[in-house]
Amino acid sequence: MRELLDLQQQLVPDLMDRMKKRYRVLHQVMLSDSIGRRTLATSLSMTERVLRAETDFLKAQGLLEIHSSGMRITDAGRRLLEELEPLFRTMFGLSELEEKIRRHFDLKQVVIVPGDSEASPRTKRELGRAGCQALRKALGKDDVVAVTGGSTLAQVANQFSSPTPLKSNWFVPARGGLGESLDYQANTIASTMAKRTGAQYRLLHVPDHLGEEAYLSLMQEPNVREIVEVIRSARIVVHGIGDAMVMARRRRVDDSVVEALKADGALAEAFGYYFDRNGSVVHKMLTAGLRLEDIMTTEVVIAVAGGRSKAEAIAAVMKFGHDDVLVTDEAAAKEIAALIDAEERE
Repeated sequence: MRELLDLQQQLVPDLMDRMKKRYRVLHQVMLSDSIGRRTLATSLSMTERVLRAETDFLKAQGLLEIHSSGMRITDAGRRLLEELEPLFRTMFGLSELEEKIRRHFDLKQVVIVPGDSEASPRTKRELGRAGCQALRKALGKDDVVAVTGGSTLAQVANQFSSPTPLKSNWFVPARGGLGESLDYQANTIASTMAKRTGAQYRLLHVPDHLGEEAYLSLMQEPNVREIVEVIRSARIVVHGIGDAMVMARRRRVDDSVVEALKADGALAEAFGYYFDRNGSVVHKMLTAGLRLEDIMTTEVVIAVAGGRSKAEAIAAVMKFGHDDVLVTDEAAAKEIAALIDAEERE
């Protein structure tokens, strides 16, 4: 495939450019559900005149519908995008980038979506869609899935679906989350995934961080102990990754702990643990739910995180070495690749 693309690029470079342009138009319309020509032209950095010619062609091919309220992709256009996706991942260089990161961190799979999810809400939505695909691929009958909180996991939850009800599956929060924004709590994300797929769910109504006395007391409660046992039995964990300092501030961690995190070189936070650039755990918060030892024995661990500024944090958690699948965006992937190159030069 790569050799064929190289030959085509030499013989008919204008054809490849046209294919890329039309793919981008269709892909952006799909992400937007419905979008006006001016907004689409701005998001693709095209003039409206150039875009009009492309959308008129795509409409004539039955791939787009154009209404006064905006443009929508047709079922035929959606199917075409799905069939073309492997080809265009190669054309945009994402396949090589995925393989480079997969090999370096010894992962089973890396999925990269185009763009920067920090700069584009549409890219963040696409990141969530890719996370859904990774989860569906891993999900089996009777599986328990533990999910963390955060805005990226909320995107996964809001797009997760199944053609048939997942009556034998359970979705549970990986940890407590009271005190976080309701939309981004692990409880909310677990219940949303279950309701959208006809699955079952359990919730953990405890604070995200606990003092030792409160933790020991809560763990004596039969109801809490029962749901925690279900959480720790999860075959699949889906989690986000945050910048250590951002997450510490968001969770109102004591100033003394923040200073300790800085001194220890904490870069990343995931499932209540803080990691340095070498992937070593430098701090953990006492929380009901998944423990590090549970993560280390979980069969499938899927990380969904993107954004240029999170590259170091993502790399740090990947170095921890217990993730199987990474779903990220192009901006973060390029920065991670640069970090890999810098390491290999040292």
